[in-house]
Amino acid sequence: MRSERSYVEGLYLRLDAERARVKGAYGAALRGNGGTPMERDDEVRALAKEAKRLDVADNGLCFGRLDSLSGEHSYIGRIGLFDEENGYEPVLLDWRAPASRPFYVATAANPENMRRRRQFHTRGRHVAGFTDEVLGRPGGDAQGDAALLAAVNAPRGAGMRDIVATIQAEQDRIIRLDHPGVLVIEGGPGTGKTVVALHRVAYLLYTQRERMERHGVLVVGPNPAFLNHIGRVLPSLGESDVVFMTTGDLVPGLRATAEDTPEAARLKGSLKILDVLRAAIADRQLLPEEPLPIGLSDVTVRIDAGTAEWAREEARASGLPHNEARTVFAEIVTYVLTERAIPRIGKGWLTRDDRDAWERMRTELTKELAQDEKFVAALDELWPVLTPESLLGPLFTSPERLRAAGADLALLRADGDPWTVSDVPLLDELVDLLGRDKSVDEAAERKRKAEAEFASGVLDSLANREDSMDDEDHLYATDLLFAEDLADRVLERDTRDLVERATADRDWTYRHVVVDEAQELSEMDWRVLMRRCPGRSFTVVGDLAQRRSAAGATSWDTMLDPYVPGRWVYRSLTVNYRTPAEIMTIAAAVLAEFAPDVQPPESVRACGVQPWSRRVTEDELAAAIEEFVREEAGREGTSVVIGPPGVPGVVPASETKGLEFDAVLVVEPERIIADGPRGAAELYVALTRATQRLGVLHRSPLPQALTGLTEVGAPVQAGNQR
Repeated sequence: MRSERSYVEGLYLRLDAERARVKGAYGAALRGNGGTPMERDDEVRALAKEAKRLDVADNGLCFGRLDSLSGEHSYIGRIGLFDEENGYEPVLLDWRAPASRPFYVATAANPENMRRRRQFHTRGRHVAGFTDEVLGRPGGDAQGDAALLAAVNAPRGAGMRDIVATIQAEQDRIIRLDHPGVLVIEGGPGTGKTVVALHRVAYLLYTQRERMERHGVLVVGPNPAFLNHIGRVLPSLGESDVVFMTTGDLVPGLRATAEDTPEAARLKGSLKILDVLRAAIADRQLLPEEPLPIGLSDVTVRIDAGTAEWAREEARASGLPHNEARTVFAEIVTYVLTERAIPRIGKGWLTRDDRDAWERMRTELTKELAQDEKFVAALDELWPVLTPESLLGPLFTSPERLRAAGADLALLRADGDPWTVSDVPLLDELVDLLGRDKSVDEAAERKRKAEAEFASGVLDSLANREDSMDDEDHLYATDLLFAEDLADRVLERDTRDLVERATADRDWTYRHVVVDEAQELSEMDWRVLMRRCPGRSFTVVGDLAQRRSAAGATSWDTMLDPYVPGRWVYRSLTVNYRTPAEIMTIAAAVLAEFAPDVQPPESVRACGVQPWSRRVTEDELAAAIEEFVREEAGREGTSVVIGPPGVPGVVPASETKGLEFDAVLVVEPERIIADGPRGAAELYVALTRATQRLGVLHRSPLPQALTGLTEVGAPVQAGNQR
């Protein structure tokens, strides 16, 4: 024990020394010693990232040791540390390094050339003890499950914890899987699929850092509570170039949380909605009912239906997005109007035989049209510049527009209703279907060039002034600061970190995307995500049995084959680390009711506490909930009350997906089941959130699947029922 404590203390001394070195270098970089401004920015970012990596390693720096058959031993930890004086000999192996793999996969039957695995039990920086597992000797003094059971039995905190010290063999094989395409990880409740996916991200960032870190990783989860729950796992592993979003966040500047009715969500989530969007755009490309008069010099010309129809056909045939095709439309209309106007302005003396004069006149008239308010207004009426919002909003609030686009009237909603989660992929799709407004882009480019020219002039002026100064002249600090600010703008320096830049840029692409609760994503959601990751590198996490969305996946191949045929692989997790056997027995009975072909995951442990139920009246319900909350407030750990939507003091099951709590009270399960076609799946989710204690309050008779609960008749303390 003493030697192990001494070794780990030495590791912390190295960590502290490295931290001090990085801190000093970071301070020097901030002071701007040497290099260009852009080089200094890059150095500051890199050192800040390294400082974060070293900071998170402080907790549980070293958690194990491997002894090989040849007598060598290696220490395993959160990061790698090296002895610089001895040729950078590793003194602590990063858990992701290939040499660390036996720590997770070696067994008595397959020891991986290892003799012993030692797992440290630490308090802060202090080694309190360790557990040894002898490998390669079946029936030996193996105690390898001790650390795992201690972790899964520990009270839950505010968020998900990493499992770097207790990764199991089936999890490690998935984390280290060498597959360049899409990996689907499916597992029932409590199998650790989310935390495995996050550790896989950390592993990929370690093994492919140069390829991945400049573009980062996107993690998509079902709701903000879930993202908050998992948000500290990757930072605890030293990785910060990760963007966390829900599907409602995928369009910059928009955070949609409202949900559609199941039918509207199904319609919006289907690829058939693409035809509706295209038809809705075409419906805004109009022909005039009556000719529109346009005054030119001393003549008046008219945009008639025939002219507009020709221009519309040419614009559509161009294949350009709507806003960009407006240029084609305008060019055709302009051509027709000038052709009609030139002979009348020339009063017959100007003919096409005088080609140069004809074209000069056309140029003048074209400029005049471009500045004519009536002409611009006519273009706006016939071929308006559209944004995704200005197209979709009027579409969904107008029965006439919906019918014209061939859409189901189930999509109709009131004017002023918020954007929904199902609207987000449609808004994103419309960015491509509509395209950019060229006039806005051109104005922005003119402004940028003007600023650059002005900045260049100021810098030249300051340089000339410095050269010509005599002793009485002064170049003030404010002048230099102003010049430096202008230089930054000329150089287009961007000092935002990766997360800030990625979330603000709709066209940002990621090197890898993690999709959790992926069974809930619609076909349209997948189009957005595939756009965000052209390399098609995904880790997809889900459980088809827990699907609640009418637009979600019924099979993985339906969603993935259109994008990555032959490039996706499937892996399953079968061991339940969260839900004790007593609770899983009840949940499995519910699963059998709506998904009889699905095998429930096998619980790794029992907790000794029997789940209970209690029937209450409507008047007793609120007091019973308060009793549970009061009792759990005095315990260590977390708790939640889950029930049907609309019940005061409870959380809908949909908002707890992916979360876990020490104690769960499920309210009125009969109403959860009755709330839509996926009600039984919602109840299954609710029951499997508990890691220790489960109670059920019901007003109507219990559903048949829950009759295995221990019925009690009076207020109880959940932990006392055995």
